[in-house]
Formats: sequence, structure tokens, C-alpha cells
Amino acid sequence: HGIASNDWFNYNTGKVMYCAQDDSVQTVGSFGKSGRMSPKNMYTTTISDELRLATNKKSTVIGIALKDRGSILPAGHMANAAYWMDDTLGLWITSSYYMQNLPEWVTNFNNKNLARKYLNSNWQTIKPLASYTNSTVDNNKYEGKYKGEEATTMPHNTSVFKKEADIKRTPFGNNITLDFSKEAITNYKLGQNGVTDFLAISLSSTDYVGHQFGINAIETEDMYIRLDAEIAAFLTFLDKEVGVGAYTLFLTADHGAAHNPVFLQDQKIPAGYMHGSIIKKAINTKGVTTFGKNIIADMSDNMIWINDSVNQQDAITFIEKELSNIPEIQFVVETKNLHTQTLPDVLKTLISNGYNKQRSGQLMYILKPAFIESYNNATTGTTHGTWNPYDTHIPLVWFGNGIAKGKTLRKTYMTDITATLATLLQIQMPNGCIGETIEEVIKK
Repeated sequence: HGIASNDWFNYNTGKVMYCAQDDSVQTVGSFGKSGRMSPKNMYTTTISDELRLATNKKSTVIGIALKDRGSILPAGHMANAAYWMDDTLGLWITSSYYMQNLPEWVTNFNNKNLARKYLNSNWQTIKPLASYTNSTVDNNKYEGKYKGEEATTMPHNTSVFKKEADIKRTPFGNNITLDFSKEAITNYKLGQNGVTDFLAISLSSTDYVGHQFGINAIETEDMYIRLDAEIAAFLTFLDKEVGVGAYTLFLTADHGAAHNPVFLQDQKIPAGYMHGSIIKKAINTKGVTTFGKNIIADMSDNMIWINDSVNQQDAITFIEKELSNIPEIQFVVETKNLHTQTLPDVLKTLISNGYNKQRSGQLMYILKPAFIESYNNATTGTTHGTWNPYDTHIPLVWFGNGIAKGKTLRKTYMTDITATLATLLQIQMPNGCIGETIEEVIKK
């Protein structure tokens, strides 16, 4: 599908390209660059595109998420609309790719300023603090603090947040996303049009909170307890608005997350950090002596893009040698020559599946298990982006119309979701689909 990463280095411009970036469109509903986004960087159709094609555009497709990419990419190229939150005012916006003006109902929703109302309620545990038995102690060195706070303990005074868009970094971001989704269902009359409609929702606050506090925090546990109740309320809304048994739902995630490395070290488990920015600077400093210039154009998401004005193979050899001396790194691979690399076949498959010759870096480095990259030398919270089970083992729950009761313990993949939906809907699979139908899911 061409979305090789959140960002990639563009050799044509000499700049980093964001996955949903589209400088040819304008923000609709706010000011600034938050809305200059579209799905144009994605090469393939999505399941929602195929649905629109199969019904001659009679199906309505809507994408909703706090994050632009979480709304835009699942909704596809042919979506009727995709909405996301701006970076400052907490407004739901879109781009001129979809429309020239916000619908009246979206403007009315924004005028309620729900983001500020949620933040003003402050973040307290929804249950008694003593009941949070899946978390570590509340005040610890593993969690990141909100700006201005002296400790990481609950409750958090979110009313002092200056930007309404900071709701993204609280569990209230999930609330307002589902509030907006309900309004979209009502105003677009989803499920009432005589054909199958499609609503793609991404609940992005789980990512923001997880990054900041880690997976063992009371804040994270509280967020998921709250989210469970919010999803239950959303299903009740669907039962009433669309009809019991009249909709199909799948629930999954794009990734998991690692334990905080310092936490693991305190449990006597090997773990740690790699400081990519320091390594990039050191390699470029040495590279100037050998090549006369910086040899790394960009380095992010475990990939390295090499300056195209130096001899590529010489630079690859030089960088591989430097990276091989870094103890936190387990493998260094040349992405376009995977067949010659010495590493497990399963990792070759994963790297190959994510490789795009126009957008991926020439080199990829893989850290040892439980080692993560530190940003700004921080040692709190956590991150993701690895092959390890703690990152790639994700939930997949199916519910509703056409879904058989049961479960499967065999390994399935996120790429199987669209194949299964296509079978369920009796439409063509997306034109880049590599998944297979999960037959246990479909009611015979």
C-alpha cells in the first residue's frame, strides 16, 4: 500500500514526507496545516473503496479519529468524508480533498466546545484507587508527567491544559471521538440507506496515554476501564439507531507496546534504550572524514536513508560496520537485499512485507528484545514499532451481523481482516490485499 512508515525521506524534495501529507489541499474547519491531508500517498484501495465501487457509490463511507492518518487511511480514497482533530483548538476538521465547507452538524458539534468541558472535569479514577490491581504503584519513575505536574499520581488536573486539543492525551479523547461518531451515524443516516455503509473509527487516545505513562500505569488501566464502558454505550447506541443485528463490527489494534525498559531492568530482565539521534550524529561526524559530507539523510523508525550524493554501497558498508558495534542492536539489514541477509526467516518476511523501494530506507536495524529507542533521552513511558510479540500480538474481536459464535487459537493476521470483510460482504478484496479469509468468523 506504500505507507512504509509514519514518515519517510523524500529524495525528490530532500525533506521528510508525512504519510497523509498533501500540500495540494487546504484545511477545512480551522486554520493552519492540520487539515492539509489526504489519502493520496496510499497506492492501493481499501475495503471501503471496494465497497463504494461494488455499490456504484451508493454506500456511505466515513472515517473518524483524533489522528489524521487514523481517519484518512482506513476510510480510503473514495470516502464521503474523513474527520480528525486540529492541533490546538480541539475542533473536528477535514480537508478540501473531501469538501469545501464543514457540514452544519459538524460546525454545531464544534461550537459546543466539548473538549474544554471534558478537560475541565479533570481526570480522576473511575473506580476506587485500591481496585486497580493490574498496575504498579501510582507515583513512580517509569511514567511521564504532564507539563507543570510534580508527580505522576492520580488525579490529574486537566483543566489547566491550555490547548483544547490536549484532550487527545487523556481518556476523554476516546469519549469525544465516540460522541462525534454517534453524530456522524445520525446525520449521515448510516445503516438507513438500503445498502451497506462503512464507518471507520480509530480511538487514538490509547496511543497517547500509553506512550506517556507506559502499559503498567494506573492511568492506562483506568483509560481502558473507561473505554470498555464507552464501547458498551456505543453498541447500545448502534442497537437503537441502526438496529440489533443490523451491523457488523470488528475491533482490533494497530500495535501493542513494550514494558518500560527501566521497569524491566528493576525486575532483572534485560532491557534498555538506544539513542538514535546520538548515533546518527556520531556516524555523520565520522562520515564527513571519509566521504566529505553527512552520509545519513534521515534516520527514524529503525530505518536509515542514505545521502544520495555519496557512493551508496560504500556508505552502506560504512554504516553497517558502525551499527554492528552498538550493543543494543541485534541485526542490521540491507532492505533491498534481504535474501542475502543472515537473520530468521520470519523477520525477513516481516521486513519484506513492510518494504517499499521508493520510500523505505536502505538499511534497517533491529534492536534486541525489550530495547526501545529513546526520544529526547527520555526514560519514561514506552513506545512500539518492533517485530516482538508484545508489539505485534493484537486483539481481534468480531461481533454482529453475519458473525459466527466461537473463537480460534490459530495465528491470524491484521491483513486477514479485509479479506474476511470482503467475503462477508461478497465484494472484491482490496487490490493490494495479501490476507486470507478467517473462515471461523463467518456464519455458515
